[in-house]
Amino acid sequence: PCPFGSASSSLAEGTIDMIINKIHFAVDKMHRAAIIKKKIFKKYNNSKVNKSDVIVVIGGDGFMLETLKKYQKYKKPFYGMNKGTFGFLMNKYKIENIIKRIKKSKPIIISPLSMVARTKKNILKKAIAINEVSLLRQSKQTASLQIINKGRVIIKKLICDGVLISSPAGSTAYNLSVHGPILSLNSKKLAITPISPFRPRRWMGKTVPSSSLIYIKNLNIKKRPVSVVADNKESRNIKDVKIKVNKYIKFTLLYDKNNSLSKKIKLEQLRKQTS
Repeated sequence: PCPFGSASSSLAEGTIDMIINKIHFAVDKMHRAAIIKKKIFKKYNNSKVNKSDVIVVIGGDGFMLETLKKYQKYKKPFYGMNKGTFGFLMNKYKIENIIKRIKKSKPIIISPLSMVARTKKNILKKAIAINEVSLLRQSKQTASLQIINKGRVIIKKLICDGVLISSPAGSTAYNLSVHGPILSLNSKKLAITPISPFRPRRWMGKTVPSSSLIYIKNLNIKKRPVSVVADNKESRNIKDVKIKVNKYIKFTLLYDKNNSLSKKIKLEQLRKQTS
């Protein structure tokens, strides 16, 4: 059976078993977007998002992340088609037999990270992140951070350009670029990865259980200001931030049989081992 909205864990895979009659197409405002829309709408009707059976997202990974959050409340499955640079979260772009391909696709259910940040003026900033939450220095001064997990100090004082908390789904994105570990989708782990650590210089980060409640404190708000970014949403002048997996929110992403997210992550793991 299709596990839409019913998974007890933060990550799950299954098979799709649903009627696909109505599709809503979300197309990024990219180069040639008008031509793409004309071709698609010549073949398919574009249903209203609330009436659709599935949302087809055409663009890159960034647009997919934006669309997932924008249409979260409708609890629809998402099928991405890549028109971006890399398209890690997407399938190949083909407008032929879209309904047939969706019916043969396999779903993966992911829960995002939930972030509550507090500014130096004690204003709360809330956001969700599918890939990662990152704290970054916002001046010429390095950041000075303390990282705690459920009351236990992971690192007392980290002098760095920043640090990020990555989900398994996002572990091959920014996290991999700063030499963080690649996490399997079923790992039930999060990665805490430093960005250009200065002290302690050799600290490589840490993996923690997905049940973690991570608290990051800016130790010098006045001299060393930091911003926090949830995927692509930024808040500045942050005093502290709490991050955890939000199991109450579930996104269903659909992948072609030979293009699963699990398979893509495994390929990245192999590339990393052989590089």
